Amino acid sequence: MPLFVLYGLDKPNAVEIRKATRESHLAWIEAMKPRVKIAGPMFADDGTTPIGSVMVIEADNLDAAKADYAKDPYATAGLWASTTIRQFNWVVKQ
Repeated sequence: MPLFVLYGLDKPNAVEIRKATRESHLAWIEAMKPRVKIAGPMFADDGTTPIGSVMVIEADNLDAAKADYAKDPYATAGLWASTTIRQFNWVVKQ
């Protein structure tokens, strides 16, 4: 099954949205296992302030990946100012 990466940048000053929806976001990821291959936040230069998300999931095609990502509580809460979803080829695994 193909892989798709989501790169989502948070809206400015959206830390409270992230905090309020984190538990439901993590539950969504748990429900998506084993299709979720990697997931985690990106941080500002200070190394502590979250500014976005990166996730890689398996999906049948790009439209299915977009539909899956649209169900993420971070997406439904409007956390991300922008998202990019692209097919991904995982070459190096450790």
